[in-house]
Amino acid sequence: MAQQHLEPPTDSPAGPMSGDALAGYLRAQATEFLRSLRQHRENGTDAGASARPKPRAESRAVSRDVSRDVSRDVSRDVSRDVSRAGENGSGESVDAARALRRSARRISGTLHTFRPLLDAEWSEGMRPELAWLSGTLAREHAYAARLERLLGALNRLSGAAGFPAQAAQNTGAPAKGSLTVGAAKAGALLDRQLTLARTRAHSAALQALGSSRFHAVADSVAVLASEVPLTPAAATADLRPLAAAATDRLTDAVTALPLVTAGHPYNAEALVHGLSADTAPHPQDAPWHQVRLLLRLHRYACEVLYGEDAPIDVRLLRAGQALNRHRDAAEAAAAAGSAARTPRIAPATAYALGVLHADQRHEVEAARFAFQQNWQKETVRTP
Repeated sequence: MAQQHLEPPTDSPAGPMSGDALAGYLRAQATEFLRSLRQHRENGTDAGASARPKPRAESRAVSRDVSRDVSRDVSRDVSRDVSRAGENGSGESVDAARALRRSARRISGTLHTFRPLLDAEWSEGMRPELAWLSGTLAREHAYAARLERLLGALNRLSGAAGFPAQAAQNTGAPAKGSLTVGAAKAGALLDRQLTLARTRAHSAALQALGSSRFHAVADSVAVLASEVPLTPAAATADLRPLAAAATDRLTDAVTALPLVTAGHPYNAEALVHGLSADTAPHPQDAPWHQVRLLLRLHRYACEVLYGEDAPIDVRLLRAGQALNRHRDAAEAAAAAGSAARTPRIAPATAYALGVLHADQRHEVEAARFAFQQNWQKETVRTP
């Protein structure tokens, strides 16, 4: 099939876009980052209180106010407050953590794409710190979602409509196709391992949020909310060539993918290392994960150029969703394989985990097929 190439929005600006657009985007993301920290504090102090949005008239001054106030007290109190919010199970705390990761990813990705226009020393020092923070905060949620995915797959493979205890409670009757002994023990083993990993990730996140390393990141973001360290050339530079370079990297990475193989219903090469004792990630997954990251950088670059009013590329949106499913299934398969390597487990448990691993690898192939189908389609944008 002919390879589809990305095209800029039809309503792209005619003239060059200078560093002012880049500075405005970074300031906005830094402000959202600091607002998320403040929301963590408010949820910890009063978990039941609703968030109090700032009036629109104060929007111009918010970055300066946040950089002065939040950098002084939020980074100091956030570890205690997040712990308190986590104990209360506040939904606002989960939303704030998601918004915090979202802003950190966008700042880091923008610094990577437009690094020639930013102070090199500051940018190279800031990017890995933001990546560390985003990854640390995302780990707990990833373990919880992975456990839910694997337990749901176990019940689906056993013919159960849902979790057996929940189904029996809701209907008053035993669940249809209840789990076999091997599947039940496999689920219990996964629950123990992933719950322990989630608990450790939660502790690591709290420790990180109370560390001097996090305080330094928060201070740097607070400065970014009011002053962006652009190079002198950024005032007259055009952002579009750098954004186009990010698009080219994405296109080249997709071209290198085995899209023809992904278009077939069966990929025998995916099973070559299925019984290997090596715990390294599956060799076929890395290029797909890289495309997912490059697609994210392309999306962030478009946000810098066109803002929130840019038309949505439905094709890229669905391709990104397929890549997210690919990552989730690949990580779930790795978790099932790791559990199957547990010493002295019963043969029935190991068999159930093997079936679960194969099921998740099939989900990986299905996600690749969905990506291939969406990528080959013509670009369709919403107004």
